Amino acid sequence: MKRLSLVLAFAALTAISFFATRGTAQPNTVRQIAPGVWFREGDIEHLGHCNNVIIEMKDYLIVVDANFPSGARATIEDAKKVSPKPVKYVFDTHHHGDHLYGNVVWTRAGATTLAFSGVADELKRYEPARWQEAVKSREDVRELKPDAPEPPKETFSDSPHVIEDGTRRVELYFFGWAHTRGDGFVYLPKEKVLCTGDAVVNGPYNYTADGNIGNWPKVIEKAQKLAVEHVLPGHGPAGGVEMMANQRLFFIELHNRVAAAVKRGKKIEDLVKKEGDREVSTIVMPSTVRTWVGPSLAAEVHDAYREIIEKKPVGDLPH
Repeated sequence: MKRLSLVLAFAALTAISFFATRGTAQPNTVRQIAPGVWFREGDIEHLGHCNNVIIEMKDYLIVVDANFPSGARATIEDAKKVSPKPVKYVFDTHHHGDHLYGNVVWTRAGATTLAFSGVADELKRYEPARWQEAVKSREDVRELKPDAPEPPKETFSDSPHVIEDGTRRVELYFFGWAHTRGDGFVYLPKEKVLCTGDAVVNGPYNYTADGNIGNWPKVIEKAQKLAVEHVLPGHGPAGGVEMMANQRLFFIELHNRVAAAVKRGKKIEDLVKKEGDREVSTIVMPSTVRTWVGPSLAAEVHDAYREIIEKKPVGDLPH
């Protein structure tokens, strides 16, 4: 299967239960994190959904991530349960389908979708091929009829980009290229809440093919400078600042261990081997980051190897 299809098969690769750094997965649940802030954990195993965050302002709601279309509809219903206010903004943390393909559902419901400019650039780079691939496997995408995903209605390049209304301040940050070229973070300074998209996940949910593995830890390090108590990831349960530290360590260890193997003269066939119909890696990651190690480790090792050998971010290399 080509890496294009792997984007859409991502949920299947991670359809195994893992313990997270704080609690276990509770898909399709909504939990209040702070007054007026709710975390909705998506069902990645069965539906491929990302997490969503609902933020209450004085007269309206902000939702973090559009999700897949079916996830968007579920989040709309859950938002109605926690607040009667309308959803005014939906912030796309990045361009992947499980975070953005629901855009059209939200705009049809009256919301404005917005994102950093890098998200729109990524859509131009990868679409409509990925949307058309999703049409083959996802009824919720197929039934929408458009030939391509709907881009965010508003984009901006200032960081932080601030939304405030006298009752709450919301800061949208871009710290650089990690998971994608458009990774956006949502920070609530008063509540000390940080929504990370897929730049920080809580479990074996990292997809690296569009990424910059060498730069990823630097992006997280910038986010760590914010005063944070609650980390709300793109996938996996909510947690604390230890999640950022361990996600950062995962990529440092991945890059360093693959680089050390390359220095010893190892080739990719030494690091990634076939076992039946699946690939496994011979790279052994430390127990400190075991939460992030799962079925996609072989693909992550392959991407790190390419990045090191070709001296370019893997997202700049052919998929």
